[in-house]
Amino acid sequence: MSGVEIFALVLLASTVWLWLDSLKVREVAVSAARAACTADGLMLLDDTVAIANLKLKRDDDGQVRLQRAYDFEYSDTGNNRLKGSVVLLGQRVTMLNVGLRLPPNVRTLH
Repeated sequence: MSGVEIFALVLLASTVWLWLDSLKVREVAVSAARAACTADGLMLLDDTVAIANLKLKRDDDGQVRLQRAYDFEYSDTGNNRLKGSVVLLGQRVTMLNVGLRLPPNVRTLH
């Protein structure tokens, strides 16, 4: 086997691994978004998430992992679409944003 064939084989195997790993992580993101919407009495629209960002980042142990950010849409009334997001480092959810729009006169402090 020549060097070009070995490189092509490694590239193909890496692409297949990335695709399969992304499918697993996407399911984790959908489950997290669905659980957050259910807990807040919201509707997860289209029952799906869409990849927004992909980058390398170190976890708490110093291991390099893929960080993926997904966007999704939800509704609080059924007549509107609001944006939410979920960020995963590897297969662990690190941030989940379901930010409801509040009326201008309502102020929350956390």
